[in-house]
Amino acid sequence: MTRYNSNPVGNNFVSQVHNSVDALHGAVSQALSHPTEQTIEQAENSMETAENALNETDPTRGNQGVDLAEQLLAEEKSRLGKLNKQ
Repeated sequence: MTRYNSNPVGNNFVSQVHNSVDALHGAVSQALSHPTEQTIEQAENSMETAENALNETDPTRGNQGVDLAEQLLAEEKSRLGKLNKQ
């Protein structure tokens, strides 16, 4: 098991970010499979929540968990962007 940060408070923030990104992935997947105004709006709201969670972390820590969350967030932004172009 990889430990990203030994600071319990820092780990809590990382967990929150990952939970937000996981929720975002589900919302974007739902919007892609059933593109309605409601599912797209839910995905956009989830994107905002994930971005806010990421902004609450300290980017200067160089935390691998935060770096991974940033990558996953970028992937979900791309997926949502494709949906918005349709």
